[in-house]
This record gives sequence, C-alpha cells and structure tokens, in this order.
Amino acid sequence: MKALIARHDGPWRIPLLAAAGACLLGAGLSGCGMEEGPPPPPGPFDVLITGARIVDGAGNTWVRGDVGLRGDRIAAVGNLSGQPAVRTIDAADRVVSPGFIDMMGQSSVVLITDPPSAESKLRQGITTYLSGEGGSAAPQSDATQPWGLVVNGEELRWRTYAEYFAHVERIGIPINVVHDVGLTQVRRVVLGDGDVQPTPGQLEEMKALVRQAMEDGAVGTSTSLIYPPAVYATTEELVELTRVAGEYGGTYFTHMRNESHSVLEAIREAIEIGVRAGTPVHIYHLKAAGRENWPLMAEALALIDSARVAGIDVTADIYPYIRNGIGLGSFLHPRHYAGGRAPFLETLSDPAVRAELRREVETTSDWENWYRHVGMDWDKVLIVSAPDEVDARVINLSIAEAAEVLGTEEWDAFFDLVQAGGVSVNPESMNEEQKWQALRAEFVMIDTDASPVNPATTASSHPRAFGAFPRVIAKYVREDGILSLEDAVRRMTSLAARRLGLADRGLIAPGMAADLVIFDPDEVRDMARFGDAMRYAEGMDYVFVNGVPVIDDGALTEAQPGRLLRRETGGGP
Repeated sequence: MKALIARHDGPWRIPLLAAAGACLLGAGLSGCGMEEGPPPPPGPFDVLITGARIVDGAGNTWVRGDVGLRGDRIAAVGNLSGQPAVRTIDAADRVVSPGFIDMMGQSSVVLITDPPSAESKLRQGITTYLSGEGGSAAPQSDATQPWGLVVNGEELRWRTYAEYFAHVERIGIPINVVHDVGLTQVRRVVLGDGDVQPTPGQLEEMKALVRQAMEDGAVGTSTSLIYPPAVYATTEELVELTRVAGEYGGTYFTHMRNESHSVLEAIREAIEIGVRAGTPVHIYHLKAAGRENWPLMAEALALIDSARVAGIDVTADIYPYIRNGIGLGSFLHPRHYAGGRAPFLETLSDPAVRAELRREVETTSDWENWYRHVGMDWDKVLIVSAPDEVDARVINLSIAEAAEVLGTEEWDAFFDLVQAGGVSVNPESMNEEQKWQALRAEFVMIDTDASPVNPATTASSHPRAFGAFPRVIAKYVREDGILSLEDAVRRMTSLAARRLGLADRGLIAPGMAADLVIFDPDEVRDMARFGDAMRYAEGMDYVFVNGVPVIDDGALTEAQPGRLLRRETGGGP
C-alpha cells in the first residue's frame, strides 16, 4: 500500500471547476462574486435578499451585502440597494449562505412514498443530499423488487435509475438528490444474500449494472462493508466494479469494513480500491468506535492526510453525535448470516445456540463487535425502532430497560429482539474528542446518515435525522468554538459540492444555483435528543431550493422545486 501511495501522481484528482475555483483556492472576495463589478442586467430580480451577512461557502470571512435571484440562479451579489424586485426579503443582518449538502442522506424513495418526510432535512437547511450507502434505489430485479410501490394509488416498478428517476420527476420532490449505485444492491441483484463469490460471467453482469447506473447519472459506487451480504465482497470485486465508475469520473464512497480496532486497515483498503480503480475516495461517517479504540481517530486522520499529501484524493465526513445507528442484528458476527438471514434467525429459538452466541460476543474481538464497543453494557444500547410485533413500550429504552419491561433477562431480551428482525439501535460508541479532531481536519464534511423521516408515520429515529447540521452550528461553532461559522458552512456547502461534482452549487456567486438558507447563527439549534428524537430543528428562517422558497419565514411551503442531480447534468466531472 505504501508503494501505491508513493508512486501515485494524482491523475484522477477532481479538478477545481472554473466557476468556483478562485473561491476554493482561498482567493479574496473579488474572486467570489463579492466585488462591486458591473451592474446586474436590467429587469427586476425575482427575489432580492437585502441586509445580509453573506457567508459565501468558500470559507471567506462574512461580508454585508445583498443577493439577487432570477429564476433558479443567483443573478447578482453585492450592493444592490435600489434595484427592483418582485419580492424583497430583509435579512436584517442574518446570515445568508448556500444551502447545506448532506453527504450521506440515505433513501430517496421515501420522498415519494412519504413526502412530508422531507421536512426533517429542510428544517436543517439541507437543500441537497447524497442518497445511497450499500443499498440504493437501483438497480432492481424481480427478486429485489417482487412487487411495486403504491404511490397515489399507482403501482410503480423500475429496474434502472433512468426508470426510477422518471417516476420521481413526474411526482416531484422539494429537495435536490444525488445518487450513487450501492454495491450491496448490485450484489443482491446478481448473487443474492449468500456468502458466495461471483463467477467471471456474474462479475461482468455486475459491472454492466454499475455501467448502466453511471450512464443514468449516478456519481459513483458506494459500499457498506460491515453488513451482509456486502461483507462477503473481496477487495478485488470492489476494485473491478468501482473501476467502471472511474471511467465516468465517479467516486468510491464507503462505509468501511471496520470502524473500530481495524479502522486503519479499513482506510488502507479504501485507498487501495480508489487507487486501483482510478477514482477519488470518500469515507462515510468516519469514527473510531469503542472506548479502547478512541485513540485511533488521530491516527486515522493522519493516515488520510498522508494519502492526500501523496496526491491521492481522499475525503471523509462525520455526523455530530457520539452514538451511532445500526441494526441490532449486527451485534452478532456477520458470518452467521451467510446461509441467509431468515434461516439463522430461526435458530435463535434454541437456548444452546443463544448460549454459544453469547459466549462468542463476550469473548471475541476479531470482528466489529458492537457489544464490546459499548463497554459490554446493555444500558448503552438504545432501541429506536422495531417492527409491529415487538412491544412498542421498548422504543426509546435501552436493552437493559427493555428487559425489565418485557420481564426477562438482558441477553434473552437481546436475542428475542434480534429474532424479531428489523430492530434498530443507537449504541454509545464514540466520544466528543474524536469529533473535535475530525472537525479540525480540512477534508471532513458533514452527513446525517439518515433517510428523511416523517414524525407522523415513524415512531422514533436517531436525532441526526432531524438535527445534524444545526447541531454543528449550535454546538461545535457556538458552544465549543471548534469551528468558525465560515468554516462550518464551507464543509456543509462548497467542500461537499466539489466532492459530488456539483459545479454550480455550494457557493454564493453570480451564476450559481439559488440554493440558499437565511438564519440567525445565534438562534439555530437542534431540538432532537436521544429518547426524544422526533423534533424539528429550529432557526432556519428561509430555505430556497433552485430559487423557490421551501421554508418561507419559518413556514413550510408546498413547493416541489427539487431536482435529481445527475452526474452529467448536475455538474459532474
């Protein structure tokens, strides 16, 4: 791996795009559309925002000024007093910044099956998010999509992103979405869920699915390598599939194979995949989980930084919480699922099987052992969702508390809940120091690691679904002083836009897309808490998506101006 890093001369680094390059290279305000310059073209603005503190997204210090919008674009920035406008909004010295970009926002399907769910992101100031991890909306097959989705009385089916995108665009969405192609999804379509390796013919079939997704507009491949069946994929398989994405200028996005004791080895594997495939690498929700592993965070960041110094394009993101979110079934070794999830869960009725699994969990650590990551304490594992057949009283309780409610012992409660399937939990596996370390690294962005959530249809969630981006401002800027507001906005806007190849987003400058937020940085706050997560963030007074207000003076509108930002039309390489 060292040789790969040493020899690499960075031929696939994403270039800074002309429209925003000067800002990203740290130029003065004159490089970012802030100079007085020539007057804007004649005719009224559709929207004129006046009296703002403009945080441009490039990391430059804020300046006072006005922002004029025409259609879906920023038409002018500067002193625009006296200019005519159909509508004028007095920012009253509030901040105007580019709309925030969620680097891993999970499902987009929920936007059409449960449209009110989008509010959970919009209230955070998120105007664009990347959809997908190991799974993705496409490709699909008869096995992965045995029946269609019923939306507004219509049954929807698709196999490719092109077909899926056609449905979404016809229905409409209020937020922009970028998609990657999940290699777990590709594996399921061709190989199913078992611990099998593809034949040469099957590998070609998988590569064809990746190629189709890239042709349809995906921005890269994505993996979630701790979950079956992704855990069965070899490095060679991931290289071969991601190499296809590299032919289109795509990126390799990854929930790595390990986020705890072997996080450094996992980073090296991710870098190797990117180098061999000819793609940049982006690491989802970087962490060092488990108390004994917390010191590894500094080493992980140093490893990424050394790769970047060597010319390898590697970036990462975090979510601003010390609890992660995971399926409770992941507390058991993934090899047990190799013969299929359903057959394995049936074996959990056998007390002897439970006893042997408990012994394995308590005594082994050569895998992503989440029980050890929480200090072998069931009171640090919070239940956030469960299927209908599970007693609803256990939601928002720890496994230890749930055992009391269910009248059973902790380990039996654990196995009963795993056997029920579909139970999600929030283990307390991280510490604040590693969040501070990550936020001091120039290449780290922000994600929610959560799909849009509708409180009316969902019992509980991780607080990050409702509060991740406001929390960065409220805690890490305002309370802890780890970041300046300008740097926090840079990470949530231009840095993320460049990683996704969105040349026309992430900056306030003439010609850029009019994705904007207006907020008072002293008033923005996340309201969601563990055990009480279904609460919208506060303080985003206006949110514009493609020039249209989706939050207008604090009120959610019914507008649907969101777009599917395809690689070829969304400013990709």
